[in-house]
Amino acid sequence: MSDKAWKAFERRVADFFHGKRNPLSGGNSGSGTRADVIHDRLFIECKKRVKHSAVTLWDDTKKKAVKEGKTPVVCLSEKNRPGFWIVVHSDDFLKL
Repeated sequence: MSDKAWKAFERRVADFFHGKRNPLSGGNSGSGTRADVIHDRLFIECKKRVKHSAVTLWDDTKKKAVKEGKTPVVCLSEKNRPGFWIVVHSDDFLKL
């Protein structure tokens, strides 16, 4: 039986963060977490989609960054919310 693409993605993410894929990704797994990846410090949710708007923005940013020999990083903020989100590709994250 072939592996579902989203399960393979969850395994890839789990390996990246040195965690373990949560087999049922919910309360039924008995793992004590509803996260997609079991990890001591991180609650990791995995979403595999055809397209994400944040990734489209990152693609545009990467084109500009490459011309300057820099690592692309996109920071996202919402009005009236403290802090911000940081989007970095996993390959670039390992180089930082």
